[in-house]
Amino acid sequence: MIEKKSDSLCIWFFENFLKYEAIGHFISTRIGGHSSPPYDSLNLSFNVGDDPEKVLKNRTLFFETLGVPLSSLTTAKQIHEGHVKIVSEGLRGKGSTDYKGAINATDAMVTNVPGTCLMILLADCVPILFYDPSKMVIGVAHAGWRGTLQRIAQKTVVVFQQHFGCSPQDILAGIGPSIGPCCCEVGREVVSHIEHVFGAEQECISRESADGKGHFDLWTANLKQLTQAGIPKKNIETSKTCTCDHSDLFFSYRHKRGQTGRFGAGIVIR
Repeated sequence: MIEKKSDSLCIWFFENFLKYEAIGHFISTRIGGHSSPPYDSLNLSFNVGDDPEKVLKNRTLFFETLGVPLSSLTTAKQIHEGHVKIVSEGLRGKGSTDYKGAINATDAMVTNVPGTCLMILLADCVPILFYDPSKMVIGVAHAGWRGTLQRIAQKTVVVFQQHFGCSPQDILAGIGPSIGPCCCEVGREVVSHIEHVFGAEQECISRESADGKGHFDLWTANLKQLTQAGIPKKNIETSKTCTCDHSDLFFSYRHKRGQTGRFGAGIVIR
């Protein structure tokens, strides 16, 4: 990934996506907004306790900087599960200026409608962006440990295939900043779930302790899902940036013990 600065903002981009002028995309950071601690300063979420007026100012500033109309922004009420929503033209703009209007109960969105900016919100969970330049289809997925175990990334690829006729060979994917295996300690019960879904593979679980705890590698788990779904590994860019280790740059739920803002990851067909 590469970092670009514009005025007060710091925005990250996937290099493999920047090759395509037909789309815009972004990973926001926490830098350059209006929110007060503990949401300082570019919190993009209405659903964490921040002042809604400041969140709207943050979104307005951010999307003006990107050159994307705020009215095109489409968000979801994320619930850490495996549901994928196809976003039609009638859903464009849902949740752009408040939480109440966001698309209900989904953690991934896919569309082929130009001018619809899909965004998910994060503070340690894995953001995954998708783009098929052949069929002009885009998608986003929010993969926390629960969503990862429900194979949200793989389910998103299936929607590309079944509803838009995409070939996995043509799909590009970007796995953005999230909590890394260095900091993602999980308990015995979660380790058991991981082994059930992915098998007892050391590349997904590391540093197992005598009491059954371990560290979950969300990056590897989601990369495996994407390659198993047929996306070539060369088509997948992985940030490998830990949000917990870089909580000065990205919001981190674990580092701040729950009370913090959310950064955004999104994509739009221009």
